[in-house]
Amino acid sequence: MKTMIIDAHAHLVPEALLAEIKARQAEFPSVSLVSKHEHDLAFSFCNKNPTRPVAPFLQDVPTRLDWMKSMGIDRQVVGCWLDMFGYELPAAEGSAWARMINRHMAEVAVAHPEFVPLASVPLQDGARAASVLRDALDDGFKGILIGTQPDASGGVLDAPDLDPFWGMAHESGAIVYVHPVFDCGDDRVHDYGMANAVGRITDTMIAVSRIIFSGHVARYRGARLVAVTGGAALPYVLGRLQRNFELNRKNLSDPQEALQQLYYDTIVH
Repeated sequence: MKTMIIDAHAHLVPEALLAEIKARQAEFPSVSLVSKHEHDLAFSFCNKNPTRPVAPFLQDVPTRLDWMKSMGIDRQVVGCWLDMFGYELPAAEGSAWARMINRHMAEVAVAHPEFVPLASVPLQDGARAASVLRDALDDGFKGILIGTQPDASGGVLDAPDLDPFWGMAHESGAIVYVHPVFDCGDDRVHDYGMANAVGRITDTMIAVSRIIFSGHVARYRGARLVAVTGGAALPYVLGRLQRNFELNRKNLSDPQEALQQLYYDTIVH
């Protein structure tokens, strides 16, 4: 029997999604489209700095499928692009935005079964995120891709407002990819290409450490959490995490137990 080869971490922005965003721009008053060229589209959420333009390779499905075939890859797990999550948006607008993204991700997967899509949720509002997650799972999604910082001011994944979301992920057994955002919140990494080389690692490490120590990983153990980028630096700081736990056992959860519950990809470059 042939072994199925699965690329477990990729991103996709369907061309049809971008076309609908342009057509429905008036329905999303907090989203501004920024375009310098015909095929160069970026987003400004709530008048904040524009995102990076959507790269052509994120949109080109035929070229992606050809590449997968040449590499012997049978399936590719794809989430939308982090710069498009729109966590800065007002809650209702963010919910509609996420649902639009999910519809297009599902349609691409129907047309091309090589893709296994991950849904998006409006993480700026825990109750709405739970509702969108539930509907995405009902529509056939196996899981979701979330950013490490769930609102316009950065935010944390262990915020009490997100309890309904975590509860739904736990009850449904959803796969939850925890992915670093573009701006890790540390200005020191904005030189020398360090935003990607270092910022992604520190961002993921901090976000996942919080949900470990807060008890979220243990409390919502039904959710299958994936710490991307190989778990960031978590495997290398386990000793320090464990020491921190031993100094404050009454208030913290055991990091060694938590790390054994997590899943990890191999995007370590």
